[in-house]
Amino acid sequence: MDGFTCIDQASALDADAIAALVNQAYRPEGHTHGWTHEAALVSGLRISPAQVRALFRAGSSILVMRGKQGLLACVHIEQAGLACYIGMLATLPSSQNQGLGKTMLQAAEVLATQQYGAHVLKMLVLSSRPELQAYYERRGYALTGHCEPYPLYAGVGVPQREDLIVMEMSKPV
Repeated sequence: MDGFTCIDQASALDADAIAALVNQAYRPEGHTHGWTHEAALVSGLRISPAQVRALFRAGSSILVMRGKQGLLACVHIEQAGLACYIGMLATLPSSQNQGLGKTMLQAAEVLATQQYGAHVLKMLVLSSRPELQAYYERRGYALTGHCEPYPLYAGVGVPQREDLIVMEMSKPV
C-alpha cells in the first residue's frame, strides 16, 4: 500500500483525480481487477470531472485519502434533510482489501453526523451486487425496500442488463 498521509475534504481542484479514481475503481479498462468494479453490469464512465465539480456545493462534501503517489480513496456525502446520502465510495484497485474503504466510510459517517447533523445515513446499491450489499450490512446498513430503475438520466453509464435496479440501504445514527 502507498501509505496514506491524510483524509481531508477535497476541493474542485481535485475533480479530475477523483473522477479518474472512481472510474478506475468502478469501471476499469483492460485487465484491472478489484472486487468493487461493475464493468460487467454497466458500461461507460461512472462519473466525469464535470460531474465531480458539480458536487462541490452547499450540503455536499467529498472526502479523499491522499497518499504519496496521489489519491487512494474517496467518498461523497450529501445532506438530504435529516439524512445524508453516502456514495461514490472508491478505493484505488491496487489498494483494496486493506481497510481503506472501511476507514473512508467511517470518516463519511462522522462528517455526516458532525457537520450535517444527520440522524440517518443512506446509500444506493446496485441489485446485482450482493457482495457489496453484504459489505454494508456488516457495517450496520439495511435494505429499506425502496428501489428505483437504473438512473439512465444521471449520465453514470448504461446498464448491460435490463433487470438492473438501484436499492436503498440505511443506517440510523
